[in-house]
Amino acid sequence: MSQPAGRSHSLSTVTLAEGLELQRVTPASRLYGANGLRTGPDGRLYVAQVSGSQISAIDVTSGAVTTVSPMGGAIVAPDDLAFDEQGNLFATEISEGRVSMRSPRGDTRVVYGDLPCANPITIHQGRLFAGECRHEGRIMELSLGGGAPRTLVENVPMPNAMEVGPDGKLYFPVMEANEIWRIGLDGGAPEVVARNLGVPDSVKFDAGGFIVSTQAATGQVLRINPATGEQQVLAQLAPGLDNLSFVDGRLFVSSFSGEITEVLAGGQTRSLLPAGMNGPMGLTCDELGRLVIADGPYCYSLQPGGEPQVLGMLFTPGSPGYSRGVAAAGAGEFIVTTGLGQVARWNPVDQTSEFLAQGLDRLYGVAVDGRDAVVVAEAGRGRLLGIAGGSVTELATGLNQPKGVAITVEGDYLVAEEGAGRVVKAVRGGVDIVLDGLQRPQGIAVAGDLLYVVDAGSRSLIEFNRVSGACRTLAAGLPVGAPEGITPKPINPFPPLSGAMGPFADLAVASDGTLFIGADAEGSVLCLGSVS
Repeated sequence: MSQPAGRSHSLSTVTLAEGLELQRVTPASRLYGANGLRTGPDGRLYVAQVSGSQISAIDVTSGAVTTVSPMGGAIVAPDDLAFDEQGNLFATEISEGRVSMRSPRGDTRVVYGDLPCANPITIHQGRLFAGECRHEGRIMELSLGGGAPRTLVENVPMPNAMEVGPDGKLYFPVMEANEIWRIGLDGGAPEVVARNLGVPDSVKFDAGGFIVSTQAATGQVLRINPATGEQQVLAQLAPGLDNLSFVDGRLFVSSFSGEITEVLAGGQTRSLLPAGMNGPMGLTCDELGRLVIADGPYCYSLQPGGEPQVLGMLFTPGSPGYSRGVAAAGAGEFIVTTGLGQVARWNPVDQTSEFLAQGLDRLYGVAVDGRDAVVVAEAGRGRLLGIAGGSVTELATGLNQPKGVAITVEGDYLVAEEGAGRVVKAVRGGVDIVLDGLQRPQGIAVAGDLLYVVDAGSRSLIEFNRVSGACRTLAAGLPVGAPEGITPKPINPFPPLSGAMGPFADLAVASDGTLFIGADAEGSVLCLGSVS
């Protein structure tokens, strides 16, 4: 199925209740983030997107984006890519721990299925090499004929995107060591090529035989002499770079944000695709009147009428990590739920995080009450949890995929049960139903007597009066949930980088009653308010 725009980009089907207007406050995204990058035999730039379980191809002349392997397809959570001489596309599936091959006809088969945290991949003279991006990762040569794999090197601290150099050796970044190593194609002891980098996460070679490497933490694109380790900065971009590829001598780099940038001569750059949202996921309004957006690798703040500003990202000092839910906690602090099952109190100005709870399973929504207690939804174990004074308390158990949470003015704890199609209130000994008959409720918010619900199943925003029982649809046909006709496959945990991933269309209400909606189908944030 071809989708030249890259993601769903239309608000034309949205219908609104009388007196309301809807607008985007961030632009729609073209990709679900951008990870592995490889030039295809057709001259297009192929982009792996872990969080969207998608591979797309970009025409670097026109900027047209076409989906090659869609969400819900055979390839899940692709992280890096390679092509052989026959035009077969090989992808590492980081959450599945496997490598799959997609033929030019579109047929897909698993090449190897026991490669935990599968990430880097490259092909050289018909030989396929792949590795594990984990603390004690292996790099292996895989047999295309079904034979046993061969380990080249093991106990590598988080290797990433790699390539064979002109000298016939395999070069790879080692993220935890902050170095680039090389090894012979038949194994042996690795050699250090370059040290003291900016967390390198890819290695490719230019036409002159020099290493070109993206630096995830510093945002630098480096040109490195493989003989001496001497470094030259080709471009300074924002932190969050992931990979790179050359198209007819032109250099393109990817970012976690989904931005694809061309690096020009003299340190100049040109944006091929702009940055966007992976989700977005959690939303909250803080005491400064800002909207704060949790979007996996990034957290953003947004002033009314402004552009999103990065509050922090994976490699920012003090970052809590991959962020999914967020709630303002006053005095410039936020409570964040992470992809690794942690709840953190985060101060982006001081660049500090304090972990309040760890070892939880698939956290989503979070809320903070006036007593400074934190309430979180743990989808993996079906629980609503309270965190206060260093202890974790079960507020409700046996829930079916809890996602969004909210706290009423009376101090009651509400949670959306996506799997049960309802919103419930935690009470002693169980739950009381607040609103039933929904399809897949995710984000919820409360303003006085009014409960607002994003129902990703019906693609609607519901308003429910908790006192009168009146219920109405404020917006229908919203770009939330999976694209039409697609059933996403689960993205399993891939430690140490992330736990299981899943969609979360959240909701926040500002002090003036304006509603903000995480439109995760198109990768934007929407604003719903009264007609001015």
